[in-house]
Amino acid sequence: MLKCTYVLPSLPPPGKLETEAVLRAAGRAHRRLAEVKGRATAIPNQGILIDTLSLQEARASSEIENIITTQEEMFHAAIFPEGTDYGAAKEVARYRDALRRGWDLMSEQQWLLSNNTIIEIFQVLKRTVGGFRETPGTALKNDITGEVVYVPPQDRNEIIARMTQLERFLNEDTVGDLDPLVKMAIAHHQFESIHPFPDGNGRVGRIINVLYLARVELLHVPILYLSRFITAHKADYYRLLQLVRDEGAWEEWILYMLRAVEETSAETLRLIDGIGRLMAQYKDRIRTQHPKIYSQDLLNNLFRHPYTRIDYLAKETGKVRQTASKYLEELAEAGVLKKRTSGKHVFFVNEPLVALFVSSNNEKGSYP
Repeated sequence: MLKCTYVLPSLPPPGKLETEAVLRAAGRAHRRLAEVKGRATAIPNQGILIDTLSLQEARASSEIENIITTQEEMFHAAIFPEGTDYGAAKEVARYRDALRRGWDLMSEQQWLLSNNTIIEIFQVLKRTVGGFRETPGTALKNDITGEVVYVPPQDRNEIIARMTQLERFLNEDTVGDLDPLVKMAIAHHQFESIHPFPDGNGRVGRIINVLYLARVELLHVPILYLSRFITAHKADYYRLLQLVRDEGAWEEWILYMLRAVEETSAETLRLIDGIGRLMAQYKDRIRTQHPKIYSQDLLNNLFRHPYTRIDYLAKETGKVRQTASKYLEELAEAGVLKKRTSGKHVFFVNEPLVALFVSSNNEKGSYP
């Protein structure tokens, strides 16, 4: 049996973790997060942010694992999950579903992030009924050279024991008495080093990050677009993960994660503000030019689903299908939406909203 090449530490790890540099970086990250939390309340329906931004997070997080899809493929798969040929886009849509499932379970369980919740996240993501690894033999290899770079714990009992310890660390706020952002960075490293599942550990770990931020009330809803930063700086992400295992370099790792929170908070603010401006423009245009069909539910639908369908609008507005179809056709004829077809299916696109996400994904972070 393979032998684990890194002695996983107790939680919190020994040594000075909150150095002066870490505390300064944590302060900057907290200020940005507080802006995100406050600004998000300006959007009238929080489901708009959860659904749209979670898809962007899903796309970026999946890209880290070399699951690549376009915005069009992703939104298409989101509205036609059983009728698309885009395998990568289906994977991205499942990430969104796994994040939503984790959020729903936390809300039902007094905002605890339990191992049972983490296992369900994995099951939704991978469409399986399995759980923690049972069979030894897992080793992480360099994608290019094939060289083994890390061997995680092999024994199932050790995996369960380590995950139980991690569960306590995530849910008992007095454990270690650390800044919650520092705890998030440590917990993420520990989860990735335990590597508890046969597959999908990176994506599950990144879902845990944003759910944890919501659990400790640094966010109202899980909307931080954190994987975008990691995608842009993937080499540093893997290098610093391993540097902790090889040299105990916790400060460098924590600073990286704090920078990720700070920069992606700034980008999330830009997206929230952009969504808010577009919603105001659409509200004014539809109320002025189409007063007979305007409602807040209609507006919410056009922003909750950048690609929307007649049955979506009917369900969310309480209108019969024929009326919902009439509303969407009227908006398409006026140029508010773009009508498109996919086989026998008809759908409608909020093109300015999609363009906002495309422009966001074309920008690069500034991590040195």
